[in-house]
Amino acid sequence: MTDYRDKHTFAICAYKECDFLEEQIESILNQTVKSSVLIETSTPNDFIKGIAEKYNIPLYINEGEGGITQDWNYAYNQCKTPYITIAHQDDKYESDYTETMMKAMEASRHPLIFFTNYAEIREGGKVVRENKLLKIKRLMLKPMENYRFKSSIWVRRRILSMGDPILCPSVTFAKDNLPNPVFHNHFLASEDWEAWEKLSKMKGDFLYEKRILSYHRIHKESTTTLALGMNKRYYEDYEMYCKFWPKWIAKILVNQYSKSEKSNEVDE
Repeated sequence: MTDYRDKHTFAICAYKECDFLEEQIESILNQTVKSSVLIETSTPNDFIKGIAEKYNIPLYINEGEGGITQDWNYAYNQCKTPYITIAHQDDKYESDYTETMMKAMEASRHPLIFFTNYAEIREGGKVVRENKLLKIKRLMLKPMENYRFKSSIWVRRRILSMGDPILCPSVTFAKDNLPNPVFHNHFLASEDWEAWEKLSKMKGDFLYEKRILSYHRIHKESTTTLALGMNKRYYEDYEMYCKFWPKWIAKILVNQYSKSEKSNEVDE
């Protein structure tokens, strides 16, 4: 088995006692190539400690300010490798995610991020490979399937100007080519879109794999579901659209986008 432990790290962000954490870890350990793995948490407990010990994974405690972006940035900064994947405890990966990512990164002269197509995991473990939201996001990313557009700032910003089709845990960061921190403590639900917008202005490659290599779990306790429940995402998305469009156009777009995001509701 090819060993990339000196080049790539999965930084797993764990929170409280998640029923899906162990399944996620197993999807990482069952990759076709080896990576370094660590677990980060700002909510240390016996559950997380026990799983870290069971799988012999280093555990890092964020004793500073907790929160989504704070935990992501803390985990990111514990990694010593040039490539970093911030793995969310709810989600999982196909076994050839790392192998595919490494080939793309190593072939690029100046990579920024690598990301993949994804499917959803609904209540009861049902895998949903196609629905309205997924169709829209795949259509948005269609230009990125053309390798000639990997370094086009214009193309990636046009895509992001219509919404956020990039699944955060599917992203691997080329640390040496990026600013630090990548994420800012500003949003609850649109913090990843904010990061992509910032990175989209940089020279370098956005590398997209159109195959489904990652899975995003939709459940009642997920941050996205909670943010939608509080109607917070609407206002955050409006602020993001205003980075690309006049306010009157942003209002039209956010109304349409919020309708498509309804598929994140667990009772659909």
